[in-house]
Amino acid sequence: MEKYKVLILTDHTGHSKENSLYAIVEKMLLHPMTQEIDIASRGNAINQNFFNQLAEAKLWIKKADNNFVFSENGQHLNESLSIATITDYDLVWLRMPPPLGKPFLDFLEKVFEGKVIINHPKGIHETGSKEFLVNFQSCCPPMKVCRTKSDIIDFKSQFPIVLKPFREYGGKGIVKITGDEVSLGKEIIPFDTFIENLRDDEIEYLGVKFLKNVAQGDKRIIVVNGKIMGASLRMPPENSWLCNVSMGGKAVPAKVDEAEQKIVAAIDPVLSKMGIAMYGVDTLVGDDGQRILSEINTTSIGGLPQMAIQQNQPLVKEAIDLIWQFFLIKSVS
Repeated sequence: MEKYKVLILTDHTGHSKENSLYAIVEKMLLHPMTQEIDIASRGNAINQNFFNQLAEAKLWIKKADNNFVFSENGQHLNESLSIATITDYDLVWLRMPPPLGKPFLDFLEKVFEGKVIINHPKGIHETGSKEFLVNFQSCCPPMKVCRTKSDIIDFKSQFPIVLKPFREYGGKGIVKITGDEVSLGKEIIPFDTFIENLRDDEIEYLGVKFLKNVAQGDKRIIVVNGKIMGASLRMPPENSWLCNVSMGGKAVPAKVDEAEQKIVAAIDPVLSKMGIAMYGVDTLVGDDGQRILSEINTTSIGGLPQMAIQQNQPLVKEAIDLIWQFFLIKSVS
């Protein structure tokens, strides 16, 4: 069996022992298609020319072996580094936190031209905007792209709405509008005040109908190469409608229902063509009681090792098998 060289791009400064990278590397090293795995971190000052200056300069890497494990002081990615010849890699895997700006993604696409990149930079950029959801309106709650004050006024006149900034993440910048009342996190202001403070040239929101069943939780479903790996249900904290764990929500194991399977079946062919191999689908309970699409996340999806423990299934190993299958398809297309 032919073997391939893998480069993983990350930023270890934000890592914890729960970070999925370490379980991924452990299982990928054991795969018969893996020749070697090198890790390059934005967190190493020596790599700033590549990650921050976007210069086709030297990239310093850590060669992964069986001793590659998390360390609190970052020692695992700060010592015994060597210079990489970046054109030598067959597979490049982006395991970096959002946001990833377009200049950086364009740079990666240029530097690794002709290589299989997971997920592909262009695909990450296109799917990284909330506006991308309009391609799947049959799977989503009522929505409207809002680029003017009139768009917001017209949409909020129909029902309570939520405004999601196109390129924020983790629940940041979300606005809830109910009649003439606007909720900005814990702050409540009059709608007239909110709309007057908006600058016309900065309005980029996806408006979505506020769902009365949001308290039933936001379900995150992890998909790899079209296969649903598992799910977790994120519940909002008391007196809140935001389910993000970063906003105080909590996550519990969950099952994927038939409606969610249909959502994945609808979106996966589109994402696959865009070079998206691993992604997260978020669903909420619609007003009719059925789960509907809320978000698509394609940047450095985590949580798989935790799901594997909860389900007592070898999900990380299975995900690596699926990633290599995806690689083989894309390397000849």
